[in-house]
Amino acid sequence: MKQKNTYSTEGNIVDLRAETIFKGRIFVENGIIVKVEKDESIIGDQYILPGLIDAHIHIESSMLIPSEFARLASVHGTVATVSDPHEIANVLGIEGINYMINNGNKVPFKFYFGASSCVPATPFETAGFELGLNELDQLLARDEIKYMSEMMNFPGVIHRDEFVMKKLDIAKKYDKPIDGHAPGVVGEDARKYIDAGITTDHECFTMEEALSKISYGMKIQIREGSAAKNFDALVGLLEDHADDVLFCSDDKHPDDLVEGHINRLVIRAIKKGFDPIKVLKSAIINPIEHYKLDVGTLQVGDPADMIMVDNLTDFNVVETYADGILIAKNGKTLIDSVNESAPNNFQALPLKESDMVVKPESNCLRVMEALDGQLITTEECVSPKVVNGNVVSDPERDILKIVVLNRYKKAAPAIAFIRNFNLKEGAIASSVAHDSHNIVAVGVDDADIAKAINLVIKEKGGVSLVSSSKEMILPLPVAGLMSAEDGYLVAEKYHEIDHAAHALGSTLRAPFMTLSFMALLVIPNLKLSDKGLFDGTSFSFTDLFA
Repeated sequence: MKQKNTYSTEGNIVDLRAETIFKGRIFVENGIIVKVEKDESIIGDQYILPGLIDAHIHIESSMLIPSEFARLASVHGTVATVSDPHEIANVLGIEGINYMINNGNKVPFKFYFGASSCVPATPFETAGFELGLNELDQLLARDEIKYMSEMMNFPGVIHRDEFVMKKLDIAKKYDKPIDGHAPGVVGEDARKYIDAGITTDHECFTMEEALSKISYGMKIQIREGSAAKNFDALVGLLEDHADDVLFCSDDKHPDDLVEGHINRLVIRAIKKGFDPIKVLKSAIINPIEHYKLDVGTLQVGDPADMIMVDNLTDFNVVETYADGILIAKNGKTLIDSVNESAPNNFQALPLKESDMVVKPESNCLRVMEALDGQLITTEECVSPKVVNGNVVSDPERDILKIVVLNRYKKAAPAIAFIRNFNLKEGAIASSVAHDSHNIVAVGVDDADIAKAINLVIKEKGGVSLVSSSKEMILPLPVAGLMSAEDGYLVAEKYHEIDHAAHALGSTLRAPFMTLSFMALLVIPNLKLSDKGLFDGTSFSFTDLFA
């Protein structure tokens, strides 16, 4: 990727620091802005502004290694991400975090990684590694680690658990911000959580919750990912609290990333009538200042991290620059792919149909209810469908068997039941299962569930689908989470298997993404770990039958 060392560009310059727009030229030498010149005689409608930033994302959820993520995201004007690597950290520990950093450094894109605070997220599941106090201290001492990633153990923070507080103290020792994760926490509990030093939250799903947290000094990351979509509920914060708002995607599947990134939130907010300067400051300036990022804002002496768009309404990105390097132009990435290794940690053994048997214990079967566009679940009690002494899926009532299998050692599967997947036949499975990334599957019958899981085991990671007419697998050999293949090809393959899941009857917008969160114990109410059914409200295991 050969680039000019010295050049200039002209148009309508969006100076977010001064909150002004003027016609002028920007001069760049060796990746640094050396001069900004006003010139009202310039003809042309192009707007020049700083590059966009995703203020909270797990790169692994794109199923792409960082270098491939950069190729797709750069097309949409993204130049930097604040990235929590806790997905790969749960699988490979510090080795996994180093893998993400090293791969990201091979491309002209700005990845800012954090020290994952909750690996594993809870003691109620099996992960591949644990990051203790010593490991967190090692990570946070590094200049390249910009922050402590989301503190998901909000009960531990609220009740001042000694071990949890020691983790927070390490981040404070190095003067690094601490990201939060406290879904539904408001009032006095929110105050206690924030008073412990936690500065952001991306889990708000109501305006009441967001305003409560802002009132105690927290910044709110408005999230719009592939599964969790909170933009419409929270965008009103831009009216009076724009300085407290950042934009993020949290988790973004590859086919969605092909279509758009943070640019889509900017477009939607502007089209709702919010001041473009306010919107862009939330998407750019706020994360730079909060996390102390080395990302330019079009000031003299800044790195030339900038984008050109055709206008501030449609916001079509024409060019993207990182450190002065042109990395995307007219919808095409200019970043080269990187040949990369595929470290992994995968020991699961194949299952048999008989491993899926559930013996009935009462007439009240606890069922998880997945909510489209949310990570939370609800719970209901239903009468089980029993065939030959086995509680089975009941697609007519949309009550399907869900399974989580330990991928790190031989173990029996944990089994529960779930609603709202609406599969009419077959099964789907995934080794992307937040946050410990065991194998999770849901299906209409025991045989297909076992087949779907075994496809994932055979590839040592991936997302799979089984039906009466087909078997599909998208291999994810990097930690069972990501592919090192061309990102656009991965997106195409993922789109095909996602389409096939909808063809089996799923009415969820993102069935695989939703499935991946059904093992996330730190989001209430009812979830399933490899050790059993879990009540996220009481933060304890619960019985499948009441």
